Amino acid sequence: MDLALTLVLLLLVLAVAWRFLGSYLAAVYDGRVSWLGWFERPVYRLLGVDPEREQSWQRYTGSLAVFSGVAILITYAIFRFQGSLPFNPQHLGAVPPALSWNTAVSFVTNTNWQNYAGESTMSYLSQMVGLTVQQFVSASVGIAVAIALVRGFARKGSPTIGNFWVDLIRGVIYVLIPVAFIAGIVFVGQGTVQTLAGPAVIHNPLTGLSQVILRGPVGFMETIKQLGTNGGGFFNANGAHPFEDPTALTLFLSIVLLLAIPVALTYTFGKMVGNIRQGVAVLAAMIVLFGAWTALTVYAESQPNPAVSAAHAVAQHQGNMEGKEARFGPQQTALYNAASTETSTGSVAGANDSFNPLGGLGLLAGMMMGEVSPGGVGSGLYTILLFALLAVFIGGLMIGRTPEYLGKKIQAPEVKLASFAVLVMPITVLVLTALAVSLHAGRAGPSNAGPHAFSEILYAFTSQGNNNGSAFAGLNGNTAFYNVTGSIAMLIGRFAIIVPVLALAGVLAAKHTVPEGLGTFKTDTPLFTGILISVIVIVGGLTFFPAVSLGPIIEQLSRHRLF
Repeated sequence: MDLALTLVLLLLVLAVAWRFLGSYLAAVYDGRVSWLGWFERPVYRLLGVDPEREQSWQRYTGSLAVFSGVAILITYAIFRFQGSLPFNPQHLGAVPPALSWNTAVSFVTNTNWQNYAGESTMSYLSQMVGLTVQQFVSASVGIAVAIALVRGFARKGSPTIGNFWVDLIRGVIYVLIPVAFIAGIVFVGQGTVQTLAGPAVIHNPLTGLSQVILRGPVGFMETIKQLGTNGGGFFNANGAHPFEDPTALTLFLSIVLLLAIPVALTYTFGKMVGNIRQGVAVLAAMIVLFGAWTALTVYAESQPNPAVSAAHAVAQHQGNMEGKEARFGPQQTALYNAASTETSTGSVAGANDSFNPLGGLGLLAGMMMGEVSPGGVGSGLYTILLFALLAVFIGGLMIGRTPEYLGKKIQAPEVKLASFAVLVMPITVLVLTALAVSLHAGRAGPSNAGPHAFSEILYAFTSQGNNNGSAFAGLNGNTAFYNVTGSIAMLIGRFAIIVPVLALAGVLAAKHTVPEGLGTFKTDTPLFTGILISVIVIVGGLTFFPAVSLGPIIEQLSRHRLF
């Protein structure tokens, strides 16, 4: 499919999703959707939850922490005992402790970083019960946190921000399962594999040789992988594997799925606060940033690879085909990988490690800006709202008024919470990257040398610290050092941001609104969108520019012998 046609169709589909899926999400979390009440109510009784009883931000956070902690332990146990559990036709043994822990943390935090080849490491039970289940619930947790923050803006003088268990269950049964199931039927119909029959063995009587073709319950895992901005695939090749993405249609639908909810949540935000223009202002900032980093990546991969050109090995009329799936080509692969990276999905249709340096920089930039273009399900919205509060604070100082956002005064507690949540990710990424390049255990990971080796390490911690999950693929992450430090990055990147976000939701919900005056700084205008983009770029740019200068930038300059 032509890139221009792909983009036009993508914009049309996403415009429909923004309006109608966004409105549906608002109805779900307002409790106006109940067509699965016959199933929903018994679940609450099983959990011992009163769906009519709301929680303070402290109890909401506590429930989320307990749920996530139990989920990590259960998932870890499944991996450790998979050799003795059913649905294991390959008779795979227990996953090693460090790798089990890293993977359990990864999927519960919606990161889906994989230090293993799924088809040769995880049994069908581990893939279905350990991984796919977490792809549903971790995505629902992210949406729940975003909705809780939106309620903080929308409510006045309220001591509560909702009920975590209700938000979690409703997100799974009313949003994620229906959409993923319908999309799964399409994927399987297109040729994505879905079976419990075990590997297929093909014997060639002419040569006497046999080939084992690995397969499994791939189709429905593939759709929630994209819809929940998870990214963890059944196969090591991820979206480049023909059993995951068999056709151009499934590739296009994958891009639609991973963008749909993050984009639609901006309409949900506007709907719930009673001002759609506020959601449009946030969406506009996301679109500008998404367009910038995607354009850079697609442009970079449309250029030939200098190393291939120097070897005179093959003509590169299409661009950089190194590491690309031949069915999709460099431009479609770059679009897929850029969209996946900027939505915190992390799935890939080609090897990021083989991208030209500027292409790799485009992928890195989307994460380093805080994963807000448009970011993961829920996490993209609540992160960009943190930046919006900082933008309002700066804008308020410019006009000499107390900063206000959606009628709520933004004072010291809100600014401190927002600043902490925004800065915790870059601090974590840079500290762990510095630690890795300083220790032998860290330097032993990259398969390359020089600036590209640094890029592989920087990319790994940037990805894990942002709960993204994509990788440059040239880094051996299945070591004790990277399994442990990666787990630390993923836990901090998830919960050290969620906790202040929920605290912020509680503080805002308790506030009363103030009437809008002549000097009120408008936050639904192009001017505010411009300030918001500037704050995001300045925070990410100033923080990470020295690091990317040592990686993709210097690699790009050295490739063209300008350094």
